[in-house]
Amino acid sequence: MPPVVILSEEPIQIAQTVFKAGEGAEAQFFGVVRGMEDDKIISGIDYSAYLPMAEKTLHDLVARGQREHGPHRVFIQHRLGFVAAEQPSIVIRVRTKHSAASFELCHWYLKEIKTRVPIWKKPVFAV
Repeated sequence: MPPVVILSEEPIQIAQTVFKAGEGAEAQFFGVVRGMEDDKIISGIDYSAYLPMAEKTLHDLVARGQREHGPHRVFIQHRLGFVAAEQPSIVIRVRTKHSAASFELCHWYLKEIKTRVPIWKKPVFAV
């Protein structure tokens, strides 16, 4: 299965883990919209992106991850549009041979997405 990268308004679904031969670990990260931003109550966050650049950056990031960190499977979904408080806005799943590599790669992808991918957030403050 090739890496999967999704930027969409579709809700994030919890998927069943299916391992391939040689895979022994999966790390998953779910980022959920908190109900507070700058000590103020929010109803959610409106996410936007420059899609052509964001998709290219994500695909380049996955290719770099494969080159620098060895073979692994990765699934990344980041929501766009309005995401209500307490709902997931991002999921990252990484499958590898060993658990340490899965955890490290999941953290690496999150850090890289937050610093390199042109996705912007605008909190929607509660009335």
